[in-house]
Amino acid sequence: MLFSLPELAPGQSGVVRRIILPTDMYNTLLSLGILPGTIVRVVRRSPLGDPTAYFIRGAMIALRRKTASGILVQRVDA
Repeated sequence: MLFSLPELAPGQSGVVRRIILPTDMYNTLLSLGILPGTIVRVVRRSPLGDPTAYFIRGAMIALRRKTASGILVQRVDA
């Protein structure tokens, strides 16, 4: 089952399966190392809920909910 990235709770991880975003944002995510097959772990949400910090390929990256909603992941049990 696929989830959008914001559906994962802090501490949960998922494997990126699809990215459904405009080309410019898609290319930006690719340059950050977010591509199909990448494991993403939700680290924490800001106090107001946006943005959220994700651990991706050894780096901490903050993404806004609007952008993260276009990233579909398959949850993995850690």
